[in-house]
Amino acid sequence: MTRTTVTVDRVATVVVALILAAIGLLALEWRFGWLFDLPAQSSTTAVVDLGAESWWPWALGIAGLLLVLVGLRWLWAHLRSSRVSQLNLPGTGSEGRLRVNGKAAASTAADVLADNPGVRSARGTLTRDRGQLVVDLRASLTPDVDLEDLAEVCDTVAADLAHVLERSDLYCRVHLSVTGSGAATSRVQ
Repeated sequence: MTRTTVTVDRVATVVVALILAAIGLLALEWRFGWLFDLPAQSSTTAVVDLGAESWWPWALGIAGLLLVLVGLRWLWAHLRSSRVSQLNLPGTGSEGRLRVNGKAAASTAADVLADNPGVRSARGTLTRDRGQLVVDLRASLTPDVDLEDLAEVCDTVAADLAHVLERSDLYCRVHLSVTGSGAATSRVQ
């Protein structure tokens, strides 16, 4: 998701929460009359008269269509993948481009991590997270793994990947899950 999508989600959540809280407070006020003297009965004559107008079905149809379009746009913003499939390398000349497959680079880093003692499996992805290029490595570990040694290995793998890709803007996030006979326990380095 882009930063704009996250911001719109948060604003929409706050607006909906405030509207629902206001409706709830209005219902409580109407029932108990703590602050205002609201009428015990309300008239729906104005709403019925509005529904009888000839333009009302058209207005409702247009409003419904707009809501459908806004909803579809919102869903589309959430479906866009932040994964990086191709990555431009420095040194690209005027005669061509130097590119690398982002998934292959992250998978290779995960394979190097998986070759270490105590690591059962590892997988990696290359994504753009809030405008930053991030290699996300996830490793499943045995319970007896030496975490200090593994932390050094993770640092080495991240440094090697940044060196190979010649990218100073590359960040590495490593998720470690220690699995045993019970449930998995996650650690993030």
